[in-house]
Amino acid sequence: MDLPFSLILDILVAVLLVVTISYAVTLNKRLGTLRSDKAELRQLALNFAEATTRAEDSTSELRATTEVLKAQIGKAESLREDLVFLVDRGNGTADRLEELVRTARDEAGVSPKPNLPSRPVQEDGEPANGRMVGAEKPESRREAPTPNADDRADSGAESDAERELLKALRSAG
Repeated sequence: MDLPFSLILDILVAVLLVVTISYAVTLNKRLGTLRSDKAELRQLALNFAEATTRAEDSTSELRATTEVLKAQIGKAESLREDLVFLVDRGNGTADRLEELVRTARDEAGVSPKPNLPSRPVQEDGEPANGRMVGAEKPESRREAPTPNADDRADSGAESDAERELLKALRSAG
């Protein structure tokens, strides 16, 4: 059974054509799927670009907000330092005033009420708010001499404290 060479060649070409046609059909199905997914891919790319733009805008807004907050923190720290200074000055002035009241009481012969601390003390030994706990206003307070304008000008404490307070208020407003 000797088949002619041309018949064998025709059968081989026919088999290759069947394989090529089946491959072409499979490829056509995949290309169809890709074409249908092309619209979804385009929409996905548009959504991604939009999200990227929104993220960039948000980032720039966040940077601007950060700069504003840094400036406000700087102002707040400055005000805090001014207030700490004024509180320290006020405590010093209160101590001097307390000493003046004691001196005036001693000169007038008035003794302070017994068993009342002159300044309240917390558990840690620090003075509390500067208020006397449980102490009533002394009746002789009006009788105690108050520093006159010459004394204030000599010490300079009240006018400096007033200037510092006005400066802090102006910078806050």
